[in-house]
Parts: sequence; structure tokens; C-alpha cells
Amino acid sequence: MRQGEIGTEMLDPRFEALDRWPVSAVLDGLLEAQLAAVAAVRAALPQMEAAVQAALPRLARGGRIAYAGAGTSGRLAYQDGAELTPTFDWPTERLVFLMAGGERALSQAVENAEDDREAATQAVVAAGLGPDDILLALAASGATPFTMAATEAARARGCLTVGIANNRNAPLLEAAEFGILADTGAEAVAGSTRLKAGTAQKVVLNLLSTTLMIRLGRVHAGLMVDMRATNAKLRRRATRMLRTLTGASDARIAAALAEADGKVKLAVLILRGMNRADADAALSAAQGHLRPVLEGCG
Repeated sequence: MRQGEIGTEMLDPRFEALDRWPVSAVLDGLLEAQLAAVAAVRAALPQMEAAVQAALPRLARGGRIAYAGAGTSGRLAYQDGAELTPTFDWPTERLVFLMAGGERALSQAVENAEDDREAATQAVVAAGLGPDDILLALAASGATPFTMAATEAARARGCLTVGIANNRNAPLLEAAEFGILADTGAEAVAGSTRLKAGTAQKVVLNLLSTTLMIRLGRVHAGLMVDMRATNAKLRRRATRMLRTLTGASDARIAAALAEADGKVKLAVLILRGMNRADADAALSAAQGHLRPVLEGCG
């Protein structure tokens, strides 16, 4: 790739006749490209580990997770953040979304929004991002003005910034404190970063946010023990988790869940013989981590 060229905007010669291929070949070629996008993430694992280690103490102190992006990148970021609450009971007040064009841009394109640096800076100030917060900023090109400005403004305020891009030498990787490159190269449809670049960004977000939740004690024994049981399916899942973790009968589990207001970790401790107040206090002392409380119970 020559200097100044953006890999995700280039034409891949292999796909020049894509519109003439039979459907089976199109599907096979697109799938192969998606698999390559996932594989491209592996090279960034050391940078991701460093970002997670830096983020954990901030979040343990009560910091927020913020996301910034435009277009496909912004929508992927929004999706990742929105799923943290039902899956891990991450408080909604500890989520910040900086989307170019605002929420309207989640379902339709907003012209020129990605070029609005001033709007990004104002959004960072309005959100009050600061030293205990982290910002995950995404841009396939790594040069989107809105995302760049949000990153620069957040970092200037002491916020930990993580830039995620799909092109080498992307300015975003330098603007952020931690740069994560998923070098996915040319797309099967030139410039359509909803394909390989988008897939790689989603994988990076999955790995980062899930690892953060695990290390913050919101996963125990491979189970989402902080999930919100807000419907019948999730209530059944809570029952299965408690059956796995305690071996208790369904009747005892139902009673424990009722006493714990549906909170699985509390219900585990209640089934181990604690009352609600002691279970609450023990989890609070362990910063929400269930394992050390169970180990302390003998």
C-alpha cells in the first residue's frame, strides 16, 4: 500500500468481477473475507490487553464507558454499549454515547455529521468526560473528523482513550492513548466498511467490553450472574444458573430469587445460608465479585 492510500477504500482485484459470479461463489467469497476479518484481530490482542488493564481501575472507581463513532462504526459502538445493561447489569448512567448526528443517525444517514468536529467536542464537554472515564472511539479509516475530535477532547480532559481503526498509520491510533489496529485491508465491495472492517470492529468491542465485565466481577464460572431477568426466558436462565451453581431445588431457587429481587449473585449466597443483608454486605465488601465471598464461606 502506497503512502496516503487507505486500505479499506482500495479495490481488491480478486473481486472486480464480483457482480458476474454465481450466487454460491459470492457467498463463499464474502464468507472467506469475514473469516479473514476475525483473524485480523489477533495481532491487536497485546494492545487490547494493555487498554483493559488501564481501564479497570478507573471503572472500579465508578467511571463510565463512553463510545464515539460515525456511521457503521457508531452504530456498532451503540449496539455494544446498549447490550451491557441487560447482559451484565451495567448501570445505564455509566454509559455515554457520542454518535455523529445523534440518535437519528442510528437508523439513517445524517449528511456531513461525521465531519462535524465542533459537535464532537461539545458532546464530550456536555457529557463531562473525565479522568475516571474511558472512551472507545471507532473509525474504519481512522481519520473521521467527528471521532478524531471526540478522542482529542476526551484525552485533553484526562479520559482514557482507546482508538479502534482498520487502516495502518491511521491518525486515530496516535490520537488515542491506546491504539488498536485491525488491519482488514480492501473490502469485497470497495469502501463498504460495513463488511470486513465492521466485523473486525464488532469483534474488538466484544472482546474489550466482555473482558472488562469479567474482570469487574460481572461473570462467575462462565455465567452472566449479573444479568437482568426481565422476561420469562431470562428468568428461566437465572433458575438454570442457580441450579448449576448450587444444586438447589427449583422451589428453593424460586424463593431465593424472590428474596434477592431476582439478583442471581445474591440468590447464590442466600442458598448458601446467608440472609439478604449479610449477602449484600459481603458482595459490597468484595466489590461485587462472587468468588471470594464463596471461598470465604468455606
